[in-house]
Amino acid sequence: MQRNSRLKRELQMLSTEPPPGISCWQSGDQMDDFRAQIVGGANTPYEGGVFGLEIKIPERYPFEPPKMRFLTPIYHPNIDNAGRICLDALKLPPKGAWRPSLNISTVLTSIQLLMAEPNPDDPLMADISSEFKYNKQVYLEKARNWTEKHAIQKNDGQVKAAEKAPDLFSKDSSRKREPLKEQQSQQSKKPCL
Repeated sequence: MQRNSRLKRELQMLSTEPPPGISCWQSGDQMDDFRAQIVGGANTPYEGGVFGLEIKIPERYPFEPPKMRFLTPIYHPNIDNAGRICLDALKLPPKGAWRPSLNISTVLTSIQLLMAEPNPDDPLMADISSEFKYNKQVYLEKARNWTEKHAIQKNDGQVKAAEKAPDLFSKDSSRKREPLKEQQSQQSKKPCL
């Protein structure tokens, strides 16, 4: 019961006061299955893209972190081809930094920051990390191309965000999205593996 009442409060907060560029909602009737969207931040290779995420809530939440993964393909050193995310806030101590005081909103904000500021020293994708460190222009170009291909849809000269799974994401969203605010990343350098 504690989990469900907390999740209801979190959903209420996410719907009334969502973090800039982030939206999250319950998927169907299941209280353990959520979807989220993160708008790619301004001045990043993900700018203009809308990235869908799947969120699975474990039975022991908030004592265990939610399981999150990208549904939209993204070219990033800390996110693999299956959408898995290397972020300490998604792991339990001693290797991770999850605490019951964290919530879905703070983790989504941390993922948004990770998109803006990759951590190449703790990669899931070693080749992308190497590109980010030693050939940043190539990394930026590939990341922009992936964003263009997977996270942006062009219709009649207008750019609209789209998602591969139309049942999860509305293509006619009239809701205005704000760009990622400049924020300092406070991500620790703990290894992902």
